[in-house]
Amino acid sequence: MTLPLQGITVVSLEHAIAAPFCTRQLADLGARVIKVERPEVGDFARAYDQRVNGLSSHFVWTNRSKESLTLDLKNPQAMAVLKTLLASADVLVQNLAPGAAARMGLDYATLQASNPRLVVCDISGYGEDGPYRDKKAYDLLIQSEAGFLSVTGTPEQPSKAGNSIADIAAGMYAYTNILAALLRRGHTGEGAHIDVSMLESLAEWMGFPMYYAYEGATPPPRHAASHATIYPYGPFAAGDGGTVMLGLQNEREWKVFCEVVLRDAALAVDPRFASNAQRNANREALAARIDETFSTLSADQVLARLDEAQIANARMNDMAGLWAHPQLKARGRWLPVGSPAGDIPALLPPGRSNRWQPRMDAVPAVGQHTDALLREAGLDDAAIAALRAAGAV
Repeated sequence: MTLPLQGITVVSLEHAIAAPFCTRQLADLGARVIKVERPEVGDFARAYDQRVNGLSSHFVWTNRSKESLTLDLKNPQAMAVLKTLLASADVLVQNLAPGAAARMGLDYATLQASNPRLVVCDISGYGEDGPYRDKKAYDLLIQSEAGFLSVTGTPEQPSKAGNSIADIAAGMYAYTNILAALLRRGHTGEGAHIDVSMLESLAEWMGFPMYYAYEGATPPPRHAASHATIYPYGPFAAGDGGTVMLGLQNEREWKVFCEVVLRDAALAVDPRFASNAQRNANREALAARIDETFSTLSADQVLARLDEAQIANARMNDMAGLWAHPQLKARGRWLPVGSPAGDIPALLPPGRSNRWQPRMDAVPAVGQHTDALLREAGLDDAAIAALRAAGAV
């Protein structure tokens, strides 16, 4: 079995989420990912929490299948080791503080001189130029700058996403741009420089609300878990305390919803609800009518009626429900991966191929592969001991 990125070596100066999420996906596809970490403490995301058998939930999620190399990049000997690795690497990914990589001579313009095939991907909050270039950027701050908070939450209170959506967006665009650069290199032999901004990544995902508010128009209102402009589309309580999510997309579905789910065919022609615009304008009245029916039913009974009517629906799962989701189990999406704390269940990455099985190797301990990588870089035992004595690794 040949993985798509087999033979590709990625060196990553990474921390937190955006860059590690990008490089983990490269590793999933078979790339060799060498994660450069600070001696002893490593990536600071290792210390975010201890929820996974003493390991950090963020770190376990984004760092399987990597090799950990500890280097103090302020030490010239350690920097020399990194430069040796980069001379033959295919990709460098970094999300250090703004300008830090360039100050160390790790920018694309410098590195391409010794390795013209190298793809360099810089991930930052705001990009390599512009008035915000040097601002620190964390996920929640980018959610705010990108307008995400303005359209998410209740009418009274904006809410952040429950996961690191800005980091994830940036990691995804770094990942896909790197794949594109490697494809191009296959034709031209040239490396490339990729500048990924968290703000630009999340702004792209904000395309619908931006265009909805085109030329100063009123933006989508915050409606908690309900759709901002389509109704009924969101969560509804059942009589047993469960919550059901449903969504209507067109007038045919509205008619069937009234007949089969609410058992009230006359409601379909009620002028208050004759179009989505009318239903949206009269949410409170329609919500009361739906609650009148749903309050007499269990969540399972509501779901059964929705399925009978072929109306899109879902359970509102919590994390325990997701861990136990029958569809993930039926499709064999869980595999164990190793870690310093023993085997941990992990989801296979999205996308099932008939040509390869994703790589699912262990989450590394800090510096687990340092000695082996130093020997690969040409150092003998005495040189490695000297680096350790100097605190360089």
